[in-house]
Amino acid sequence: MYYLNLIGDLTPIFYLLNFAIMKIIFVTGWTVSGLWKWVVTASISKLLQSAWLKIWVLKMDPYLQVDAWTMSPYEHWECYVTDDWAETDLDLWNYERFLWISLKKENNITTGQVYLNVINKERAWEYLGQTVQIIPHITNEIKDRILQVAKDFDITLIEVWWTVWDIESAPFLEAIRQLKRDLGRKNVFYIHLSLLLELTFSGEIKTKPIQHTIIKLREYWITADMLICRTWKQMDSKIKEKISMLCDIDKNKVIEWKNVATIYRVPEELKKQNVWKIILDYFSFDGKKINLDSWNKIVKKIENPKKEVTIAIVWKYTKFDDTYKSILESFTHAWANLETKVNINFIESDELENPHLTSPKGEEQNNKILEKYRRKWKLDAILVPWWFWKRGIEWMINAISYARKNDIPFLWICLWMQLAVIEFARNVCGLKDANSSEFDKKTQNKVIDIMENQKNIKVKWWTMRLWAYKAILESWSLVEKLYTKKEVFERHRHRYEVNPKYHNILENNWLNLSWKSEDKKLVEFVENNKNTFFIATQAHPEFKSSLEKPHPLFVGLIRSIK
Repeated sequence: MYYLNLIGDLTPIFYLLNFAIMKIIFVTGWTVSGLWKWVVTASISKLLQSAWLKIWVLKMDPYLQVDAWTMSPYEHWECYVTDDWAETDLDLWNYERFLWISLKKENNITTGQVYLNVINKERAWEYLGQTVQIIPHITNEIKDRILQVAKDFDITLIEVWWTVWDIESAPFLEAIRQLKRDLGRKNVFYIHLSLLLELTFSGEIKTKPIQHTIIKLREYWITADMLICRTWKQMDSKIKEKISMLCDIDKNKVIEWKNVATIYRVPEELKKQNVWKIILDYFSFDGKKINLDSWNKIVKKIENPKKEVTIAIVWKYTKFDDTYKSILESFTHAWANLETKVNINFIESDELENPHLTSPKGEEQNNKILEKYRRKWKLDAILVPWWFWKRGIEWMINAISYARKNDIPFLWICLWMQLAVIEFARNVCGLKDANSSEFDKKTQNKVIDIMENQKNIKVKWWTMRLWAYKAILESWSLVEKLYTKKEVFERHRHRYEVNPKYHNILENNWLNLSWKSEDKKLVEFVENNKNTFFIATQAHPEFKSSLEKPHPLFVGLIRSIK
């Protein structure tokens, strides 16, 4: 399956077989990260998708982890889960919510995956005694993965994470340089994202950093076909002309990306500058037209809401908003669907910590804090997203009790479904020591316990309950009305579940176990009909929300607010 080319590089033969069909766009970034290359990647993907082309998206992450599973939310924000159980970079969800597609584990390539596979091949004698090197073995591994993912689509967009200055990016940049040679120059298109600096103390616009990042890119023998400039204000013609001349890029391919009210407006802004036409002309897709009318109608509902509601999110990982990005965007999707602006206020979990958590005094103190915020912000509902381990567990159980007793609409996700069950078992079922075996191994009432298939696991990697699991909704339940279907698939990321031994006592006290796994053993949803909106789920519904198809649970929560 391999042939030897002129420089001794081993290259898959399907490079030759598919080169006339496969079209790839690479998106790279400048001196600093955080410019949101994913917005550019997703927005251009949306434009091309609206031209009725088969579009696919891939993210390359140069970190040494095999996947995002071991990465702290403080360093890498949210870990995303795909339908096929991969734990990946959050940007895959960013692509999914723009395009309403389901990506797979193969859509996220990391340095860890690449090096692990090359080392395994070397140990298996697949290189037949060759000296294993960055070039060609690592770069070939990167190219092989790209081509396997891209071969069935009209155009594949690939975001290269980090910057052209990072040493970790070097093998990826070399691989994407080689691909233009392997596939043919008219089959690969390079887009570079940079920042147009404005000196606030003088008001001057500076293009020198852009010039230097283009020079750095050329050190890898990569020439940008399009340059997108992130800017706070509109670029005038002289600035564009200067960048065009000094970076040797046609003026019409120097694109302005000015800050807009919502990221979902970016596709239209790029459309106005003919980004889609430049790309399709380059790839010789003749006669294609695009239509963003339905998309733009939804975006206008974000920009022009008819009413407002206020939600409190109690969060633990407070360093970056992106730690809970999928939650925040799911509310935006519901906002657009209902033409209802969702104002979100945050309560830091540490604020509710006190030395009397498990006593009536501790519950009273927490209730006063929550009541203060309820009055201050005129709260309409509460949501608590995922987090790990036991810090803050007891005060959160108090917060659940407060929301339940005061009939505040709330949605609890992942671990918080388990805590909602613990709170109900303690305060309604009378099991005062009810707890999870994760937090208290000595408790007599383990209403939450580790799943049987998890008890003897030693290796933690890819062993949680992941994947999109099928579940059966009870016909009488609120969740069945919200989903408007009997069977649903939701993504998961957990090891502990509601203990089946306690299903009956919970249901006998009117906690509805409204959604169970296909074998009826695992509880996926609980709800309480005595409350206006009391729903908790073990799944991650936020991972299946998009602008064009908002998740019914988030829509239901907002709609329940009177």
